Amino acid sequence: MCCNVKWYKSWFSPPGVTSRWHTKKLPRKTHKGLRKVACIGAWHPARVGFSVARAGQKGYHHRTEMNKKIYRIGAGIHTKDGKVVKNNASTEYDITEKSITPVGGFPHYGEVNQDFVMIKGCCVGPKKRVLTLRKSLLTHTKKRAMEVINLKFIDTSSKFGHGRFQTLEEKRNFMGPLKKDKETETAASNIQRDTQ
Repeated sequence: MCCNVKWYKSWFSPPGVTSRWHTKKLPRKTHKGLRKVACIGAWHPARVGFSVARAGQKGYHHRTEMNKKIYRIGAGIHTKDGKVVKNNASTEYDITEKSITPVGGFPHYGEVNQDFVMIKGCCVGPKKRVLTLRKSLLTHTKKRAMEVINLKFIDTSSKFGHGRFQTLEEKRNFMGPLKKDKETETAASNIQRDTQ
């Protein structure tokens, strides 16, 4: 199954012709500015040609990426029979109960708690850029587009540095009790003792 991704590119404040079209700057002593085009056309034809570089919009253009392969449409964190279900990254081959959010969260984004779509390859724009996903306009007949994807493993190790552990529980079991854990325990016990 494939989809199209639509988005608006980054907006730049209204630029001049030098920034927008990379025309050559005029000499330093030029009257009334040097980041300009010296001549925008002949006397006749008495209009400015379409091919002459002019100042104007730069950015916020609407673009569409076609035929992005969908790997998984997953449910977010939800409650079922009074229990919180976070298991949305396990597969038939990897039955570990884990969330799609990697250890430490996605860089510059955080945790994914809502429903999500996993697509093949990269996705345009910075983190949190609003995208429009829509059904592909083409009728797909090729085997590559029609094949059903069954993921075997989803990597949820940390995306900050060299991730080793798939879940926080796995990390705690391997590392053992840490100094910061003991400090939080002692602080909690002190608070409990003071309240009594």
